[in-house]
Amino acid sequence: MSYRKKVLGILGGLGPLAGVYFYRLITEHTKALCDRDHLDVIVVSGASTPDRTDFIMGKSPLSPLPKMKEDVGRLAAAGAEIIAVPCNTAHFFFDELDAFSPVPVLNIVRETAEHAKAKGVKRVGILATDGTIFSGSYKHECDRLGMEYVTPGEPAQKELMEIIYKSIKASAAPDMRKFNKIADELASKGCDAIILGCTELSLLPKDQMTERNIIIDSLFVLAKNAISLCGAEPTGFDGIYDT
Repeated sequence: MSYRKKVLGILGGLGPLAGVYFYRLITEHTKALCDRDHLDVIVVSGASTPDRTDFIMGKSPLSPLPKMKEDVGRLAAAGAEIIAVPCNTAHFFFDELDAFSPVPVLNIVRETAEHAKAKGVKRVGILATDGTIFSGSYKHECDRLGMEYVTPGEPAQKELMEIIYKSIKASAAPDMRKFNKIADELASKGCDAIILGCTELSLLPKDQMTERNIIIDSLFVLAKNAISLCGAEPTGFDGIYDT
């Protein structure tokens, strides 16, 4: 295996647990026989970045973009050659961030939608924050790819936000019965697969999710693609992530 691989930069802190989990996925799923087979990784965990959803929904005047640009600049200056942003909601700012960055920035939304399309999905359910839903980032990609796009109804979306903000972000145990009810609602609308379009949802225990639902985790898609693009070999991903 070649030891000259691209340096991966991780723009973390959005939220912090999701960023840590993403780094863990990169490490656990890189085929390696020794330390040097792994990627060189630079992490900036910008936990002080203003909340993305609050800004997008007009609840806060504080834009997260300046802090995100600052941290992208830090990553590039430190030697990152590819940058991953393990936060779907942050991709509301993707075009501006990508234009600012001197190195390529991976697009978790685009890559996840394209992965679902490649798996033959025709009607996809999206579980994401209010900010991601409002921004239309997944809808835009699904429309571009010719996939139908379904989101939870208003009561279910409110419960999903409580799971994200009051449980996962607050380091409290999530109510998996509520989560499965929300996912089952999307499945009942004819969805072939359900995308976890919020990286906090990636932290939910998958062995407690309803087995009949096909789940595509955006964080796993981003991790696999980042490993490949940096020149290493992904390993150990479930079959749903095969291409």
